[in-house]
Amino acid sequence: MQRQVSPLLVSSVVSLAAFMEVLDTTIVNVALAHIAGSLGAGTDESTWVLTSYLVANGIVLPLSGWLSSLMGRKNFFMTCILGFTTASFLCGVSTSLPMLIVCRALQGIAGGGLQPSQQAIIKDSFPPNKLGMAFAITGATTVLAPILGPTLGGYITDAFSWRWIFFMNVPVGMLAVILVKLLVSDPPSAQKSKVDSIDYIGLGLVALGLGTLQVVLDKGQQNDWFDSNFIITFAIISAISIIFAIYWISQQKNPIIKLKLFKIPSFSMPCIMLFFVGFAIYSSSALLPMLVQSNFGYDATLSGLVLSPAGLVIMFILPIAGRLVNKIEAKYLIAFGMLLNATGMFYTSYVTPQTDYNTFVVMRTMQMIGMPFLFIPASTLAFSRISADDSSNASAIVSLMRNLGGSIGISVVMSRLADYKQIEQANLARHLTMDNMGFRDALAQYAHTIRDLGVTPAQASSGTMAHIYQEMIQQASIIAFHDAYNFVGTILIALAVMALFMPKNKQHEAVQRKTDH
Repeated sequence: MQRQVSPLLVSSVVSLAAFMEVLDTTIVNVALAHIAGSLGAGTDESTWVLTSYLVANGIVLPLSGWLSSLMGRKNFFMTCILGFTTASFLCGVSTSLPMLIVCRALQGIAGGGLQPSQQAIIKDSFPPNKLGMAFAITGATTVLAPILGPTLGGYITDAFSWRWIFFMNVPVGMLAVILVKLLVSDPPSAQKSKVDSIDYIGLGLVALGLGTLQVVLDKGQQNDWFDSNFIITFAIISAISIIFAIYWISQQKNPIIKLKLFKIPSFSMPCIMLFFVGFAIYSSSALLPMLVQSNFGYDATLSGLVLSPAGLVIMFILPIAGRLVNKIEAKYLIAFGMLLNATGMFYTSYVTPQTDYNTFVVMRTMQMIGMPFLFIPASTLAFSRISADDSSNASAIVSLMRNLGGSIGISVVMSRLADYKQIEQANLARHLTMDNMGFRDALAQYAHTIRDLGVTPAQASSGTMAHIYQEMIQQASIIAFHDAYNFVGTILIALAVMALFMPKNKQHEAVQRKTDH
């Protein structure tokens, strides 16, 4: 007889492993310079430590539902934890950059199955009317880990060594394997099932398409996008592979990815919303550390600490949002969350060269405060009409959409930021002429100040121009960050309107009927 275990306990156990994996998508970012210096590599080369992980992770994510059926969900989940833990140890002991890149790829392969399996296990552990609270737990993993990653990574790197970023996964992974073995069990729908044959063609096309797409997204800005033959080649390979993969998989009786789930409106529309949840989380998480480090002189640890307090606020809001799902229609909560986050993005317009740490913390909190109202209702709605047999496949697709949204979000927003910097520099430079009274007064004031220090008039003149040029570059950069955040905010406003046309939440309807009677 199967032992009954508290759904809350099961959720906490499986979330431990998933949190560890999501954390590793961002925790390494702030340590790249240290890694490059320690292993005798260039900064450009060290970015493959990130890319190799994301590429491998992106390939495995959509296949995890099929692999769960092949191995049994619990066995697959435990295998992923063991693989991730082993690969983390190997990353920590790496003696060269190529070794670290290979080990990070192995880490990405093993970690790709953790998020979808966690979500599927939690979904099947709670009754339908408790799905909101279930996804409040997964929200702690999905939303908090990317926020805490840079902070924790910066602290560990500065206080100890970048190698401990990986070593700390070992005890956590070992504990997670033991607890999963003891407490988690597979329902009949998640147990190992016989697979007549393996679709090697579909598997190869998915791996090639998503792998090359991830390389394009990660390396596009660095290589100047489609001015690079490397990017053009990989983009063509990715497009052709994905198109053929969709056609091929749709023709199979037992596909490795169940694309038919997109025919369910209550699943496909939340997937779009969760794509942009990833877009907003990861792009804004990448922008803020860059802003405070490049323009305000923050180090890795302090820039990470700007992000962290928002996580505490989210932890408080997650259970509230989980309870509201059964009382308010999901589409209204999603629209509300989009508007809250958009307000936070537009709030960056108040950033000036004199902005202090506390203002940045408030700004980041405002940017993230709507996330629980996005993630929990969208996840609940996405799974509201998914059968137990399709839980693992649906979880794999949801995780892929969210992570792909993050990758695309970072690439698009960073590309826009580079354009905005050039545009804003040109706009400011246009006003730096002798016809501008403010510019003439600034020149005279700076020149007078420098001459008082005992320098020659010629040196004072050149020093004044250099000082004004530096101020122009800094202010153009800050304004460019305003523009980038406004770009994300505008997208969120449009999605808030779109959310109002989403289907109703099945659980909300059931609760309302009970209330009416």
